[in-house]
Amino acid sequence: MSSYFDQLLQSPATTQPTRDAIEKRPMAVPASPKFFSADEFELFSQICARLGAPDLGAVIAAEFDERLAKGKGNGWRFAELPEDGAAMCIFIGALRDAEWENLDDEARDELLKKARAGELQTLPDGWAAQRFFGDLMAEVAEIYMSQPATQEGAKYAGFADKPGWSEIKLNEKQPREPDANGVISLELKPLDFGKTEWENFAPAGVVNTPMQRFSGDEEVDVLVIGLGAGGGPLLARLAKAGLKCVALEAGEWHDPRDFATDERAQNFLFWLDERLSAGKNAVAFGANNSGIGVGGSTLHYTAYTPRPFPEDFRLRTDFGVGNDWPVKYSELEPYLSEVEWFIGVSGPSPYPWGPPRAKGYPMPPLPVNAAGQIMAKGCDAIGLKSSPAPNAALSAPYYVEGVGWRAACSNRGFCQAGCSTGAKSSVDVTYIPLALGHGAEIRPNCYVTAIEKKNGIVIGVVYQENGEEKRQKCKNLFLCAGAIETPRLLLLDDLGNSSGQIGKNFMAHPGMQLWATFDDEIRPYKGIPGALISQDTHRMKGVDFAGGYLLQSIGVMPVTYASQYARGEQKFGAELRAHLSQYNHVAGINILGDCLPYEHNHLELSDELDERGVRKPRLTFTIGENEKKMEAHALKTMTEIFEAAGAKDMWHFQRHAHVIGTAMMGTDASKSVVNPDGRSHEIPNLYISDNSTFPTALDVNPALTIMALSLRTADRFLANR
Repeated sequence: MSSYFDQLLQSPATTQPTRDAIEKRPMAVPASPKFFSADEFELFSQICARLGAPDLGAVIAAEFDERLAKGKGNGWRFAELPEDGAAMCIFIGALRDAEWENLDDEARDELLKKARAGELQTLPDGWAAQRFFGDLMAEVAEIYMSQPATQEGAKYAGFADKPGWSEIKLNEKQPREPDANGVISLELKPLDFGKTEWENFAPAGVVNTPMQRFSGDEEVDVLVIGLGAGGGPLLARLAKAGLKCVALEAGEWHDPRDFATDERAQNFLFWLDERLSAGKNAVAFGANNSGIGVGGSTLHYTAYTPRPFPEDFRLRTDFGVGNDWPVKYSELEPYLSEVEWFIGVSGPSPYPWGPPRAKGYPMPPLPVNAAGQIMAKGCDAIGLKSSPAPNAALSAPYYVEGVGWRAACSNRGFCQAGCSTGAKSSVDVTYIPLALGHGAEIRPNCYVTAIEKKNGIVIGVVYQENGEEKRQKCKNLFLCAGAIETPRLLLLDDLGNSSGQIGKNFMAHPGMQLWATFDDEIRPYKGIPGALISQDTHRMKGVDFAGGYLLQSIGVMPVTYASQYARGEQKFGAELRAHLSQYNHVAGINILGDCLPYEHNHLELSDELDERGVRKPRLTFTIGENEKKMEAHALKTMTEIFEAAGAKDMWHFQRHAHVIGTAMMGTDASKSVVNPDGRSHEIPNLYISDNSTFPTALDVNPALTIMALSLRTADRFLANR
């Protein structure tokens, strides 16, 4: 009899793209390595067998070998380490020189522990041991956890999600989810609420839609660079106003129906061109903070969309640190509401925190999953108020003029690696269809390498489309490429930087996570990942830090969890395998907190060149005392919540989410890059619309605010033409 995993894989519960991704996963070791020498590959296979699993050492090593042979990274690396391939060869050579091949398994494990601790004498002086080992273990764990045999051992069934999940609460299990003996039933029942089939509720013009075409020699009214949360809304608004609009997007234009419920197969949604990360709290990029493709980072955001509060815009006034925004909440509030209703945010009305709203959410909240129930239980026990969270995913079928119908969320829980049903409100299924309907042209696979200027204004850009260099003339340029690529472009061409502020004020939200296992079954792959919220910690009395933070429950996909556990705890071998086997019993909480702008945190151009011959960005980030105190308070609070909820085996992971600042807005041209309307202080036809303009980080996820500012920038542009 075949295993439950094989039965599910071949059943109607698994989509064809998912089946293809899993069946194509390499299990055989190639006859000869492509990057490593034969001796290096043999030794590295032995290393991976000790780090991951004895029977998968060569399989894990082969995936490293394939990636390195293609010259591909994971989107970033620690600046003090050599490039990935060189670093790996140094590590392998150091273990060889330490007599690895003459040691038994126990002694080899001790050698790896020395390498982890920076105590291996054969490694170079100054080797960033813990950083390298964390990176290595994260990738080993990803490959290990993506193997069907590993997922089967953990009783994972999340890939079989085509019918959706209706039983998502504590200890709830649907027939196709395996019991303790690995037994399932293939009785498939669709969700009993609303319609969830994309085929019946596909937005108009998602892909392959006939659209107007403009010549590169035609001076279009508007040229938009980047089609994420900052570019999509603005493009739709300006096209609707009748302007000739072209948008260039570095990534592809995907049909979401082709997305697989498989994390490693979905890596193409992340910006994987290498960025260099420095500082005591060097920020992870790639799958953590960067998106690419029509839709940008909204293709992989978790759709968590709480609003900022009025006081978030006056941090300096209230605390004497940071900055005040030149835009008040009252100016932005109508746009926040417009975005919520256009994209379809599901949330509680009235909202438990903040000022009364003129308009509630268009749909009730999504159901709270097991991870949310765990957090709610703990919050109740210690006296914190919690609530179902606002999420940009549909709790019911939703119709918007100019877009059409979109399907209700089916509780797949796979938001962070692409929504295949169109229920998550990413830009590609909301603002892009609207922009197309009003005559905008979208060009995917177009990477901008230079901005051309004449007589003090922008006249066009140079870009590469599938390797061919092209140009596009324009009357107005809108940079919406995010807080790394926007300043990178400006620094490359030395544009708009008389203040010296481009690349400065780099911020990243404190995103401390606390994880634990529970006796209850959580099955954390089901339901919207951030189902619950508490903002009782937004502005607390009697604390020793400025600003505040929110608390969010976390559901998580297996490969993501394995990667974070391995990077954070740096456990390997039997300890790693034992922990990951408990995946169905895991739940988490994280914070999202204010981050102050500091002079020492910044983006600059490195001397290293990427594969296009463009200088790589280097970002330096070290948290201040304010963030340290906030994280300590948050960790204590989260620990109390989980202890009250019956947690076991808790561990925490310090991380920093989102990339913010680097082209700040302000009224003083000597201290900022753009004015409150997003317009450059010194180049009158250059605008910026993304999170690079934020004067402070805010203690909420940025996507909703970015979209609201995008619409406001468009309206201010139209009003001042």
